[in-house]
Amino acid sequence: MNLKYTFITGIAAAGLLFSGVQAYNVLAEDSSSFFQYKGGHLKVSQVGQYDSGAGEGGTEILAYDENLNRAFVTNGAESALDILSFNSLESEKFNTIESSKRVYLEDFGIENVKDITSVASHPTKDLIALSVVSDPKTDPGYVVLLTKEGEYLTKVLVGSLPDMVTFTPDGTKLLSANEGEPNDDYSVDPEGSISIIDVTNLDSEALKDLQAITLTFEGVPLDDNVRVSSKGTILQQLEPEYISVSDDSKCAYVTLQENNAIATVDLETNTIIDVKGLGVKDHSLPGNELDGKRDDKTKIERLPLLGFYMPDAIDTFTVGDKTYIVTANEGDARDYDAYSEEASIKDIADLIQLNAEHYEGYNQKQLDRLVENGLLDELAKTNITLENGLNEEGKYEALYSYGGRSFSIFDAETMELVYDSGKEFEELTAKALPDYFNTTNDEISYDKRSSAKGPEPETAITGEINGITYAFIALERTSGVMVYDLSNPKKPKFVTFISSRDFSEDVKGDVSPEGLHFIPAETSPTGKALLAATHEVSGTVAVYEFDTKKGQKK
Repeated sequence: MNLKYTFITGIAAAGLLFSGVQAYNVLAEDSSSFFQYKGGHLKVSQVGQYDSGAGEGGTEILAYDENLNRAFVTNGAESALDILSFNSLESEKFNTIESSKRVYLEDFGIENVKDITSVASHPTKDLIALSVVSDPKTDPGYVVLLTKEGEYLTKVLVGSLPDMVTFTPDGTKLLSANEGEPNDDYSVDPEGSISIIDVTNLDSEALKDLQAITLTFEGVPLDDNVRVSSKGTILQQLEPEYISVSDDSKCAYVTLQENNAIATVDLETNTIIDVKGLGVKDHSLPGNELDGKRDDKTKIERLPLLGFYMPDAIDTFTVGDKTYIVTANEGDARDYDAYSEEASIKDIADLIQLNAEHYEGYNQKQLDRLVENGLLDELAKTNITLENGLNEEGKYEALYSYGGRSFSIFDAETMELVYDSGKEFEELTAKALPDYFNTTNDEISYDKRSSAKGPEPETAITGEINGITYAFIALERTSGVMVYDLSNPKKPKFVTFISSRDFSEDVKGDVSPEGLHFIPAETSPTGKALLAATHEVSGTVAVYEFDTKKGQKK
């Protein structure tokens, strides 16, 4: 594979970072460190950046009103909401974006609250929704409603630790994923839930009496692949993380990240239909290789690890009459003061007795030889869970890791795996950023994340450009976005990888994408498709513009 980069005014340091790669100036006024790896027909440039000035946590989740060209960004560092205008964005030019208003959580007059975790913009009404966590977080939280000028309207009580809010595409309902995490000493562990608020008619009287229907998982069917642990009841362990709604607004799909599962909600009857587990990714199989060793080397290989997909943010898209779910397979462990499932392989080395029945890529003789040749020593720092893989004798017959280091496509009806990108993310980043392979997001440290979730896919969204549906997957640790063509859901094609992180310092440029929002060309202020990416560690928002070369086939 020949390397092909497009740099857009990579600052002097960037030119030094990639030996043998020539940086050139396309946008003369651009002071960003944006670069594009590969791309083919899809040209990408950075046309905007907002700096919250708050540093880490200054930008987390972004919602957008396409009629007002206005963005709403959660600012965790300031416990606030920043309101930005995209009206000044110009095509093929780097633009500095300013905040037009900052609204502080304390200004709402709500007692015992401490954090804004998510924001959503109503598709047509003058309405913004915030998910607000109580203090303590184990108490029921709130969904707070504002106008799009940031004026307070009302609050609605929902479940514990509301972590994500979204409106249905038809604008009739507002949904909240209430994670229900325990406190650190596990003395309180609330049940996870999903809240539904009817926002069809919202006059002043309706606002006063607005209430949520909060759905629990009591009596909801769970299949055998739903992951549960030894701590707490099953209802306490089910923790809704993120919601995506079907185009027809009839179904919602809710990730339960630590449970490695997705719940389906019938929005016509306001019931949770079921919860289905997503299975595991067998890294012993060709195509599923990974770099699982922190050894200052780039070596993507088959290993006896079974990765729970554990997606965080997801999106849905439709081909014909079939709905698919795109997942960013991040991975997450339960890790609290009073209980933690996370360990390194060195912590349980004496208890490991690998059984080939759990791996499709090895027979027992091959596994035994790997162990005899020191594999467990090589994997000493690799993170695994203590909760899975134990046999009745207390030996670990299989090693389970967090996340798939990939994105997947699932059939929304059956939750069967349609596609997984396998080893591609690590292969591609190894070629695009060889000196920064599996670095982390607050430190330039080559290979540091190989033992723990690798590039760490955080969020996935879809969007259409010139008749083609693309998936955009943010890599939280590496700091970049993968772009795939979804024309054939069974065989998506890699298109390009983009980043505006400056690797000359630990935290410089746009670092650690947390949220993505796609703006189609027909409603974009520049007339071309845009992708807005909040970057949590740098506290910035990057806006990328997508253009297709002439002659592209639709």
